[in-house]
Amino acid sequence: MDWLTAKKGFKSYLKLERSLSANSIEAYIRDIDKICQYLAAKDVEKGPLAIQSQDLKNLIEWVNELGMLATSQARLISGIKAFYKYLVLEDLLKSDPSALIEAPKTRRKLPDVLTIYEVEALIDALDLSKVENVRNKAMLEVLYGSGLRVSELINLKLSNYYPDVEFLKITGKGNKERLVPVGSSAIKYVEIYRNTVRNHIDIKKGNEDFIFLNRRGTKLSRVMVFMLIKDLADKIGLKKSISPHTFRHSFATHLIEGGADLRAVQEMLGHESITTTEIYTHLDRDFLKQTIQQFHPRS
Repeated sequence: MDWLTAKKGFKSYLKLERSLSANSIEAYIRDIDKICQYLAAKDVEKGPLAIQSQDLKNLIEWVNELGMLATSQARLISGIKAFYKYLVLEDLLKSDPSALIEAPKTRRKLPDVLTIYEVEALIDALDLSKVENVRNKAMLEVLYGSGLRVSELINLKLSNYYPDVEFLKITGKGNKERLVPVGSSAIKYVEIYRNTVRNHIDIKKGNEDFIFLNRRGTKLSRVMVFMLIKDLADKIGLKKSISPHTFRHSFATHLIEGGADLRAVQEMLGHESITTTEIYTHLDRDFLKQTIQQFHPRS
């Protein structure tokens, strides 16, 4: 079996049996391409079934020498393990050469988080005399109010928007669906946008169901949302490095600091593992200090 045939079969397996999204599948295929790049660099001719554990260890050493970050190495190893698991499942291999390969230890970095006042300052910095900012205000209210990923925001559809019961149906990573509450403030500004701006746009065919549209009548791009938030941060003189994902981090942090159940936050964020959500249990030092002073018998 050659690499092209193996990748084609792996791609079908990821799509049909794992039900992964196109982006996730491409990420896995890029991981396997790294093995091919390594073999080419070392002038070694080996098919996927001939790869040994030592080859994979040498690959990891190679990418490490090239400066690949530990997080990226962990992602690469995860992809390789999935590939060889597939080959074993298909009875193309008797033993898995990736079984003993360990991912490097990665430090879990705490994400930048906005305070409630910073979120309000960013949203209030929008000049609502400009038509596009009526949409942008609604967009940021939804982004922060429901903790969406930027891809989930730009793909949000009218058919999945239920203002009467204050819920959104979101299709997240791996095409997994979840229901997320949406607050009255976000609904208010989405309705203002729909009734005063969106209904005057000449919507292009195929874009009728997307809530947020650009002036050409097509759905927004991720880059546009990134640029909007960067411009607002510059406008209010915010020194933090922020992105659309910062609103998601802030949503989760503010909920947990307010006493929300971790499992409920996990469900709203669409995290498969609770350990991913636990990163948001960090609290600011003043809050911790106040807790000790209030409750510790020696304070």
